[in-house]
Amino acid sequence: MSRTLVIDLDSCTGCHACTIACKGWQNANEDTRLPDAEAYGAAPFGAFLNRVHSYEVIADDTPARLIHYPRTCVHCENPPCVPVCPTGASHQTADGLVQIDAKRCMGCGLCAWACPYGARELDPVAGVMRKCTLCANRIDDPARPAEDRIPACVRACPTGARHFGDPTDAESPLGRLVAARGGFAPMPEFGTKPTSRYLPPRPKDRLGAGAVPTPLVPGGGLQVWLDKLLGRG
Repeated sequence: MSRTLVIDLDSCTGCHACTIACKGWQNANEDTRLPDAEAYGAAPFGAFLNRVHSYEVIADDTPARLIHYPRTCVHCENPPCVPVCPTGASHQTADGLVQIDAKRCMGCGLCAWACPYGARELDPVAGVMRKCTLCANRIDDPARPAEDRIPACVRACPTGARHFGDPTDAESPLGRLVAARGGFAPMPEFGTKPTSRYLPPRPKDRLGAGAVPTPLVPGGGLQVWLDKLLGRG
């Protein structure tokens, strides 16, 4: 059974509740605390495990639209960040999650260089790399009620744009949602096999009466745009 994130780009409003909830949960534990300083100063710095980027997208003659793209670790089945780590700090757990052992990390940044998704950041205070842990200490905590054993970002999302579960289970509600919406893994050409899925925005009306909108489907405009966005220039 695979447990991962499914993010709906049609429902995400770019409110950053996921970013705040993620940082709040990590900062509740001394070992995972994320630095933050000079947030409104001349030289702000900090580390985040989840960031939301907003882009205006214009395709064909459809109306311009704002797409909010949450960037986080997609927990690859074949993670390129793991074999390049010289200390073994970057590793894959038995249940498939990609994690970092901060006690073994020396902050060399090779894992960030190897990750094509920009999912890793250097903690400028601790001098170690950080990334999404999928809230492993929440989702596997038997003391929590079942409905609360989900990542903090999923719990906090006000529009239900973030989902947690097994998208490969065709019989589950999440699996059916991914199939119905054409959920896709970003940049499959790298062979990393991301477990996370993104749901493309639903098509909007074309300009002009009676025109048929161009579907935004995997292999089409949106996925090509995301590949260019995440790719190296």
